[in-house]
Amino acid sequence: MQFIVRAYDGPQMLEKRLAVRPRHLEGMKRIADHVVCAGGLLDDEGNMKGSVLVMDFEDRAALDLYLASEPYVTEHVWDRIEVERMNVVITNGKPKG
Repeated sequence: MQFIVRAYDGPQMLEKRLAVRPRHLEGMKRIADHVVCAGGLLDDEGNMKGSVLVMDFEDRAALDLYLASEPYVTEHVWDRIEVERMNVVITNGKPKG
């Protein structure tokens, strides 16, 4: 199952986000097999204000288990997280499957 995760930073979190970011990126490397794509949401000045992740997990419970240990969650950088199921049909310009 694929999921799109939109996670929005809390107010005034840029400095904390940047401090936590190396741990976040290390965690993403460990679960790379589950990451379809990921990146930062940017404000008008080009500063990160949140994240978008397209993830592939067996089910929502597995995604939630990952999120529970995500450094941006445990360090309270992300203030609001929205999750929706998604059906990925094309990746890198090629049909999936």
